[in-house]
Amino acid sequence: MKKPLIIAVVIALFLIAGLVFWNTRDNSRSSAIVVYGNVDIRQVSLAFDASGRVMELHAEEGDAITAGDLLAVLDTRTLALQAEQASAQIEVQNQNLLRLRNGSRPEEIEQARDRLAAAEADAKRANQDLVRAKGLPSGKAISLLDLDRLRSVAQVADAKRDELRDALRLEELGAREEDIAGAEAQLKASQASLALLQHQIELGQLIAPANGVVRTRLLEPGDMANPQRPVFALALTDPKWIRTYVNEVDLGKIQPGMAARVTTDSHPDTVINGKVGYISSVAEFTPKPVQTVELRTSLVYEVRVLVEDPNNQLRLGQPATVTFALASAK
Repeated sequence: MKKPLIIAVVIALFLIAGLVFWNTRDNSRSSAIVVYGNVDIRQVSLAFDASGRVMELHAEEGDAITAGDLLAVLDTRTLALQAEQASAQIEVQNQNLLRLRNGSRPEEIEQARDRLAAAEADAKRANQDLVRAKGLPSGKAISLLDLDRLRSVAQVADAKRDELRDALRLEELGAREEDIAGAEAQLKASQASLALLQHQIELGQLIAPANGVVRTRLLEPGDMANPQRPVFALALTDPKWIRTYVNEVDLGKIQPGMAARVTTDSHPDTVINGKVGYISSVAEFTPKPVQTVELRTSLVYEVRVLVEDPNNQLRLGQPATVTFALASAK
């Protein structure tokens, strides 16, 4: 009697082991892995690069904006007046530089020649008067005082003649290269100052850097803004991803680029397509917000699933269910 009983027990053990084996193999060959996570979106705090008083705000909380949209404007009237003044100075310096490059006009050179000719005539006459005064007979000689006066007049006339001769030569030669280079440098400095003012005026406009949704409007017209004081908090709508976690047993079944299907409680019949974009290389304890069927104290690995949400259904922090189709991994 004992032998048939032993045989029956052995057969039962084999049957149980076979069932366990097939169940384990079926579980390992499951066609999908289901995990749970939350929607994650990048956020940006938008602030002016300059300081000033807010004059205009063109967005409200909840508004959808596009990259390049004008969101806010600072009061830049003072900078605009300074830019007009700098522009006028540039025009004056530009004309001065043009005059130096062109040199003297023919009419000016002709006038300089006429002045030189008059000065030469005056010097010649003064020197002749001095010579005649020195050559007078002793009975008709003039006083020493008059002679000194004639000598002084001749010297002044000679100096005036030499001065006008040098002036004519300078008129004919034109401006020196150093003077032209100096005028060009002053013009460039003024142009740089104008460009700086224009750049500061441009910094008075707050432009949206990317597509997104305004989450918070932090300032109002009349408030003082600076680079350390944000005006808007912006939630970027692209990219969006689901931050979820998988245990070590399923980690080897998840690969970068693997397709995933995302659903939410608010739209359970709507499937949002996604793909695995990031798999953490470091294990961590399951975060409390994550809903999994495993124990929360078990070690898991973070996985980010990038999703395509053209209808903008997903919201920041929204719970989501992610299904990985293992057939796609093959």
